[in-house]
Amino acid sequence: MSVTELETRIVKMQEWEQLAQDAAAEAEAIRDTIKAEMLARDTDELTAGRFIVRWRSVLTSRFNSSEFKKAMPDVYAAFTRQSQSRRFSVSA
Repeated sequence: MSVTELETRIVKMQEWEQLAQDAAAEAEAIRDTIKAEMLARDTDELTAGRFIVRWRSVLTSRFNSSEFKKAMPDVYAAFTRQSQSRRFSVSA
């Protein structure tokens, strides 16, 4: 593949990525209007034709690895393993 072809593909990739970001932002804006309607109706479940929309509070527990590392560095080190991956990036 020539440098020109690579550059063309990179530009095309960036255009598609921007389109995906724009679509995600639009979907989020629509999601926010649905949430606002649910707030206005004071409900956490809404039926809209064939759809049931739920917006409920969820309680989760997450492990705080940075605090664990501070409190018990030896145990943290004993149970930590490194992994290798590849990162793709493009800069101009």
